[in-house]
Amino acid sequence: MQIDFHYYATYCAAFLAGYSHEECMDICYSAQFVDLCTETFLSRLGAPLSAATTQLQLELADASSDIISLQNITRIWSSFHFLPGDLYAKKKGCSKRYLNKYRLICNPNGELLVNTVKRAKNNSLQAVGITMHVLADTWAHRYFAGTPSLVINNTDRYFFELIPDGDRCFERRITFKPNPSMTDNLNESIYVNSLYQNKESSIMNLGHGRAGHLPDYSFIRYKYLPAWGDYDEIIKDNPSDYLHAFTQMIEAMKYLRGEREDFVADTYDFDAIAPYREKIEAIIKKRQLDSSRDWKAFGEKLSGCSIEFFNVNKYLKEYNMATPKEIDDTFIGRFIIAALGQKSMVTNAIYKSGNRLAGFSVDYAQKGFKGIADYRKLLDQLRRADDDSLSKN
Repeated sequence: MQIDFHYYATYCAAFLAGYSHEECMDICYSAQFVDLCTETFLSRLGAPLSAATTQLQLELADASSDIISLQNITRIWSSFHFLPGDLYAKKKGCSKRYLNKYRLICNPNGELLVNTVKRAKNNSLQAVGITMHVLADTWAHRYFAGTPSLVINNTDRYFFELIPDGDRCFERRITFKPNPSMTDNLNESIYVNSLYQNKESSIMNLGHGRAGHLPDYSFIRYKYLPAWGDYDEIIKDNPSDYLHAFTQMIEAMKYLRGEREDFVADTYDFDAIAPYREKIEAIIKKRQLDSSRDWKAFGEKLSGCSIEFFNVNKYLKEYNMATPKEIDDTFIGRFIIAALGQKSMVTNAIYKSGNRLAGFSVDYAQKGFKGIADYRKLLDQLRRADDDSLSKN
């Protein structure tokens, strides 16, 4: 997904879930910041590099194909953008090496999604925003994996766009071109993608790079023959998936606010959007590269407040001016704590499943600090929470 959904649509979902305008701004900023919090950005602040929630193309280009680099890539992309749907999925007739990658395929409504939402309960608004990013991406990025894999993530010539035409639709073959200077051409279904590399673990085969930005467009429907699916035809219906993502975000945030007693997978608050469903579906289905303007206008009509444009540097001064005692309670400080927690939880779950693609992990909540300095902040926060709980009791 892009800024249109992670920022503006997330604001709308948060407002419909009952958050105030100010809270919605913190949530949607955090959701969008997930796509910008790189090691390069964090290094400018002297902040923990392990809190990175994404990677720049230049960072990926500089990454080697050794096992440590691949594990770092997998930790980031599986934790925040391609949350695995089933870490214990079964598939006959394949090697353990391939099965491990197959089990990292992103899908909505998995156990990790439920754990991600529940982990944000009674946590910061930054944690809520990160959770909404992860939740939304389980719908947009389904069928792709957050680890480099030609077998899992590749595309071929059998890739067709399904374009609505009245009550029916017609098929148009999609043409992919690995030309980063080109803009996607919606009129002719020509889309930019990553360069084909026949090496299984090439960085070009990470996530949906081989499918370009197609998963990020809410309007698109397409079909293709993934190798992981034994070349059976898969139809990806983004308008339906994005509507489910939006209503599931509302459901999740009502739980996080305390309006729902529990968060259960495969639950959606369609009642909350009933008065606006026609408008929301019109935005989602509109053929355009960026729907930010439409989501922004809808959000401002909902709340009666102005939604400021996203500014990645908005909270830099606060973080830079904070004392060591204050820094963890700044906006970026709270985001870092939440990001470390999410990455730790997902990495630990992957490790416990017997899968080593994300590297070695321990449960910090139970085992404590194990030598990774960046995670000391997370451990300190857990200890403070335990101390607060004891003092209240």
